[in-house]
Amino acid sequence: MTTIAKLLKHDFTKGDLKLYDTNGKETYSEDSTGYWSKREYDTNGNQIYYENSTGYWVKREYDSNGKETYSEYFGGYWSKWERDSNGREIYFEDSTGYWSKWERDSNGRETYSENSNGIISDNRPKANCGKTVTIDGIEYELKEKK
Repeated sequence: MTTIAKLLKHDFTKGDLKLYDTNGKETYSEDSTGYWSKREYDTNGNQIYYENSTGYWVKREYDSNGKETYSEYFGGYWSKWERDSNGREIYFEDSTGYWSKWERDSNGRETYSENSNGIISDNRPKANCGKTVTIDGIEYELKEKK
């Protein structure tokens, strides 16, 4: 009991119980009706697990930048993300079969996207667009065909 008292502090408010970890993050709460919830955190302070007395729960994973990369919920639903080296989302997928992917330029602007519903947005620069050519003494600017 002494060890727990050192690791956790508690606060009774209107009959409610709240427990915190050494970083001040709530790890457990229970109210006077018996409803409770508990949370777990990784070493970076990201919430990796939540559960409550209704049966609801969720697990999460994070990358080294603290961005969520995976979540799984009661009932079997899950989702996952991939990000580029700048932390920008480049791929998403979930348990329903939906997926989406993105390409970005060096400034982070979206240049291409596509998803499982068949929606495509392509704003990538086209080869030779903007260049000019001279044919029979007439100058033409090359543009994307519409």
